[in-house]
Amino acid sequence: MEREDALKIVREQLTDHRYQHTLGVMETAIALAKQYGADEKKAELAAIFHDYAKFRPKDEMRNIIESQKFSQDLLHYNSELWHAPTGAYLVEKEAGLMDKEILDAIRYHTAGRPNMTLLEKIIYLADYIEPGRHFPGVDEVRDLAKQNLDTALIQAVKNTILFLMKKNQPVYPESFQTYNDLVKRQED
Repeated sequence: MEREDALKIVREQLTDHRYQHTLGVMETAIALAKQYGADEKKAELAAIFHDYAKFRPKDEMRNIIESQKFSQDLLHYNSELWHAPTGAYLVEKEAGLMDKEILDAIRYHTAGRPNMTLLEKIIYLADYIEPGRHFPGVDEVRDLAKQNLDTALIQAVKNTILFLMKKNQPVYPESFQTYNDLVKRQED
């Protein structure tokens, strides 16, 4: 699928603000793919589609999670996490994108997972550091991303977990598992 076709499909699903965010994620993902040797076309498409389901009704996302036998415990955590796995499902069904590597990068861009692929890491990080993001800690992660992808990813996951903890919100267990996996791999 070509960039223009993908952007046209996604544009219909997003607000103006979220579309601008998507463009930032796309450019950041392409740059990270170039820097770290990932497939740039796959990074581009995964970034374009990463928030495809962001504004779907919660009931629709809940139904997809239940019917597709996604991890049911996901329903007990913040619904902000739901758009990633439901987005991967809907991108395949509605946009016809069948590449498993791209779909997994969409699926895991919010919580991560242990043993993340290079493309999954790039999309997670590109979503976190795209130029339109402004929050405490993002500049540090941007700087780290220039040096080492895994170090930047560890800091991004850690920042997210700490942010949720400070707000007394539950942290999805897979986010902790992602952090632990990344730290252990860096120690090895």
